[in-house]
Amino acid sequence: MDDLNPLAGTAHLLEEVDKKLMVLLRDGRTLIGYLRSVDQFANLVLQRTIERIHVGNEYGDIPRGVFIIRGENVVLLGEIDREKEQKLPLKEISVDEILDAQRREQEQWQEKHRLVSKALKERGLAVDANIINEDFC
Repeated sequence: MDDLNPLAGTAHLLEEVDKKLMVLLRDGRTLIGYLRSVDQFANLVLQRTIERIHVGNEYGDIPRGVFIIRGENVVLLGEIDREKEQKLPLKEISVDEILDAQRREQEQWQEKHRLVSKALKERGLAVDANIINEDFC
C-alpha cells in the first residue's frame, strides 16, 4: 500500500545507499557518485562524485568530491551497471578537451539559434528565445 504512504518514494531511495548512482540534474548536469545519505525531501549526499560531460561520443569526468543535491533538482537517478559501464562505445578524453568541445558545441548551438531567430524575424514572426530548442535549430 505504498500509495497511502507519502514517504514511500523517498523511502525506496534508502535501498540505493552505498550504490554507485548517476543523477541527472534539472540544469542538465550529470553527476555520478556513491549515495551516502538521503532524507525525507529526497535531498541526496553523493561521495566520490564526478561530473560527467558528454559531447558526441566523447566524455570527460570532473572530480567533485562530496556533493549535496536538493531533491527538487533531481530529474532522474539510477544505479550504474558496472559491467555495462565498461562496454560503453564512448571515448574518455581529458577535462580540458571535453570543456573545449562543450564550449564549441554551445557556440554552434548559439549560432544556429541566432540564424533561426533572424530568419523568423525577417518573416515578421516574434520569437520567444525560451521556446526555441534543438528541434527548431
